[in-house]
Amino acid sequence: MSTSPVLEVKNLVKHFPITSRGIILNKQVGVVHAVDGISFSVNKGETFGLVGESGCGKTSAARAILYLEPPTSGEIYFEGKNVGEVFQSKNKEAILALRQKMQYVFQNPYASLDPRMTVADIIIEPLVIHGNVPKNQRHDRLYELLNLVGLEEYHAERYPHEFSGGQRQRICIARALAVEPDLLIADEPVASLDVSVRAQILNLLQELQQKFKITYLYISHDLSTVRHICHRVAVMYLGKFVEIAETDDLFESPMHPYTQALLSSIPIPDPDARTRRIMLPGEVPSPINPPSGCRFEPRCIFNKEHKCVHTSPELIDVGGGHFVACGGSAKS
Repeated sequence: MSTSPVLEVKNLVKHFPITSRGIILNKQVGVVHAVDGISFSVNKGETFGLVGESGCGKTSAARAILYLEPPTSGEIYFEGKNVGEVFQSKNKEAILALRQKMQYVFQNPYASLDPRMTVADIIIEPLVIHGNVPKNQRHDRLYELLNLVGLEEYHAERYPHEFSGGQRQRICIARALAVEPDLLIADEPVASLDVSVRAQILNLLQELQQKFKITYLYISHDLSTVRHICHRVAVMYLGKFVEIAETDDLFESPMHPYTQALLSSIPIPDPDARTRRIMLPGEVPSPINPPSGCRFEPRCIFNKEHKCVHTSPELIDVGGGHFVACGGSAKS
């Protein structure tokens, strides 16, 4: 696997303003801190996982990276190009070229497909927009993509409602692959599918990665699928990273108390096995008014020993590419 970074994210921040309706103008009364200063890089041919509870900022980060939601601040580099500068230039050709190489598989295959379009129209549409395939070759490319994701040629004339959830997700993957991207962001691609279909989609993603050397940013709260498909994993809590490590290292030696609690919740398929479930006290703080120091401090088992109330700990390199944002766990 190459070590050259395809994607570099530096201090990414995404805030959503909260406004109240005034007599004449709307007034901003607060901010949702969806993403608060995350940094990471993804190497070519790698699968980098983003994990955490629902609402921790995973999808907001992904949408900001693709400029579906312009970030509040921070820098994003894709294959050496500054993504923000490309979109701010409003150069349509440059933006289309960037969009072609950065594709998104949305979480809900039921909502991300137009019910009024056939599968052929859905998959051919990006070929028309980007013009990467001549008109007389588009149907050949369509059938090639359908076969690639395990669908039949006759499926091309059907509508989305005629397919199962797993088949719809395959259509979404085929649409994303139509323009031959270098980076594919998969946002909970198997969350709405049953267990047997999940395995099929995950195996398909791995086969496509090996065949086309695609780089994945894989977003999920399902830790079992993350361990199956990811090379490295970043654990996110309330808009910040608390731990980044190689997948096996993270699952075998978690250091942050939140990561430890998260991993302890993974069900084991053995009714006789005894597991020690870590129950965290309290609730996740509001992203509108997050703690001034460490985001996890109100629920942390170390909070009496290590003063993180006013200071947010930085990610510390504890060796072997393992980073943890907790002085208590790193020293214990």
